[in-house]
Amino acid sequence: MPVINTLKQLFHPARQPESDPAEAYDIWAESYDNQPDNLMLALDEALCRELLATLPLTGRTIVDIGCGTGRHWPALFNGSPARVLGYDVSRGMLNCLQKKYPRAETNLLSGVTLTGLADNSCDVVLSTLTVAHLPDLAAALTEWNRVLKPGGDMLITDYHPTALAKGGQRTFRDGERLIAVRNHLYPIPQLLGIAYRLGLTEITLTERKIDETMRPWYEQQNALPVFRRFLGIPIIYGLHLKKPDAAQ
Repeated sequence: MPVINTLKQLFHPARQPESDPAEAYDIWAESYDNQPDNLMLALDEALCRELLATLPLTGRTIVDIGCGTGRHWPALFNGSPARVLGYDVSRGMLNCLQKKYPRAETNLLSGVTLTGLADNSCDVVLSTLTVAHLPDLAAALTEWNRVLKPGGDMLITDYHPTALAKGGQRTFRDGERLIAVRNHLYPIPQLLGIAYRLGLTEITLTERKIDETMRPWYEQQNALPVFRRFLGIPIIYGLHLKKPDAAQ
């Protein structure tokens, strides 16, 4: 059975060969929801809740791209949306989501096309810890923008490209194997440049750096050298983009 990734593995100086995200997450799915010591997931949950708290969700249609096991769905449902749809490349992750939400609308994603969604049909596009896995960021954002209604909101979180550039990898263990998931490096200015060309407007950009409050996470895993190496380095970001209203 896979076990959780550690901070040592996340920032290990010796890079591991990277696996296709769909294949890797099919393996990781079995243990993905059981990671109480995963700093990145804790930071992502807090950052995602911050972003969602700025939006009215009641009666809205939300599409969660890279939904995984539905980690953020309790927060989404607390907002009383009209509809929540999930897309992911991993059948294993979607199977875990369906066990928690048997009536969930989920779709296995192949490429970037959001099958079944019409143009201008969603109020909120949400994507967490997914962007760096995408082989073609421009194509993906174009498709997300296609389904977003005028005046709609796009919320993105992901591993910070600065951390990835310094050797960070998303890894986990499957028995004796250490598996790294393939990432692509998309600097934030590149992401914003694509967004601007699509007509999207930046509302907020938030970055979380490794600071002294995170020391206990590293101490718990006997990884203080890693903490010192990355102290002050951004580890995650959150981005809120908005599509102009049709009347503008």
